[in-house]
Amino acid sequence: MEMLVNCRRYLSVGSVKKFSLVSGYNLKCGLEVHTQLDTKHKLFSFSTNDPFGSVDKPNQNISYFDAALPGSQPILNYEVVLQALKLASVLGCSINYNSQFDRKHYFYGDQPLGYQITQHYSPIASNGHLRLSPKFDGIGGTKDKTIDIIQLQIEQDTGKSIYIENEDLTLLDFNRSNVPLIEMVTKPDFTTIEQVRAFVKKYQNLIKILGVSTGELETGAMRVDVNISINDLPRVELKNLPNTSSIVNAIKYEYNRQIEIIHNGKAEEELSFSETRGWNGSETVKLRSKETTIDYRYMPDSELPKLKLAEDIMKKVKESLPPLPDELFEQLTHHPYNLSLKDAKIFVISNTHTINYENAELRQYYLEVFKRYSDEIGAKNINPKLPNGWIINELIGDLNKLDLYLNDITPSLTPKVFAQLLSLIHTKKISKTSGKLLLFHVLKELKDRGSSSVPININFDTLIEEFELEQDTIRNKNDLVLLCQHIIDELDNKKMIADIISGKKKNGLKFLVGQGMRSSQGKLDPIELEKTFKSMLEIKW
Repeated sequence: MEMLVNCRRYLSVGSVKKFSLVSGYNLKCGLEVHTQLDTKHKLFSFSTNDPFGSVDKPNQNISYFDAALPGSQPILNYEVVLQALKLASVLGCSINYNSQFDRKHYFYGDQPLGYQITQHYSPIASNGHLRLSPKFDGIGGTKDKTIDIIQLQIEQDTGKSIYIENEDLTLLDFNRSNVPLIEMVTKPDFTTIEQVRAFVKKYQNLIKILGVSTGELETGAMRVDVNISINDLPRVELKNLPNTSSIVNAIKYEYNRQIEIIHNGKAEEELSFSETRGWNGSETVKLRSKETTIDYRYMPDSELPKLKLAEDIMKKVKESLPPLPDELFEQLTHHPYNLSLKDAKIFVISNTHTINYENAELRQYYLEVFKRYSDEIGAKNINPKLPNGWIINELIGDLNKLDLYLNDITPSLTPKVFAQLLSLIHTKKISKTSGKLLLFHVLKELKDRGSSSVPININFDTLIEEFELEQDTIRNKNDLVLLCQHIIDELDNKKMIADIISGKKKNGLKFLVGQGMRSSQGKLDPIELEKTFKSMLEIKW
């Protein structure tokens, strides 16, 4: 009874975050993911593949075949095949060197052919997998989880129906019609919601890195349907899931809904058959059941010959692939880079909201800067925190402040030049404060100069001399002690000094160091200042 009460409490969407699997009720999920491919042309025509760029101009990117004019015939876009093979390769799929296209028959206004061209009987790839790890994907536990993939198939997207309220009118936009899709179907291997979330994010990043798709859920470039069952009862398919949070919340709601049905003794009545449900943002709602299942009458497409691949094509495809996320994480989180996983994600995980740099572009810049810095200082003497912090915090931060793109500044601020700045900081010729001022000054100059194709010469030694930023060399220890004593005397706050010494106000020491940096205009080494204050005040902590 207590378990039933808990399930009912969780059913409200307001408490959907209060979720945990219930003992004795095993969750099993499978995914069907439709991915719009980022190609120049559509799947079976020469129309521009830009389903979202012409959102204000309906029916602009269409050809005779997209609109199903009588007599028009499909012409296969081989770029689509290449994109599908890239994805199939990284997912470890078996490649079908003789695949075929089939017709899936149904009539709807946004599908003017009366059928969809897909690969039902003989898809281009099958039997793949994607591995999730606790370390990189946050699935919990200590063991990797492998999600098996049943197949990848190429198919065409439909048009878009636009319903006009209060006018009993439906408008049809065929810009999306015949846009190339890859449908990926997994086995029902997911047993936790964390695994589903991790898979969607990992797959999304993978297709972005491969250049296969933008992977945007919000625009429909990637669309996810979830098949869910409890204790091996018939599956329920969840559709209309527009983003990751909707996917997660819909699974949570449906899981608890089915548990309540079982507790009420209605499993045979309500869960003994397959069902399709939608998500309205707060609950799942019934769309259709097995009684309304459509007979698609699949048959081979008579106008498209079998797709026969050359024997050596996969060798060439594999050679063209970029480094994959897990490989990059392994590289960046170990010696010599030693990045945290959080920082490594900046160089690996594609973020569609970041406009100042591309991840691959930034990663390559970082690796080259690191190598140049290591060559100048010596591999045994490098401080990996220096290039890590200055690229991730200072450079990216300044690019955002100045609204600059990375490729705008790299012709002048080359990895070699940036490494010289790091070398000056490493050898304490300038302080970190002075380094920040110099970097911002250089970037501001590049922004003010505009988009000139001619790179400018950046000489940090000259700039240091011009702005008198060279760090004071502490030749006389007594001078530093006198400066620190002067700061303490000027403070004239015995209680604060006592609290610093006792450790009650540890941040007070940073205040003293800050005053020393201010007095020296940022030319002193803050570490030497801190050591001197600690020695003078006999601080033990």
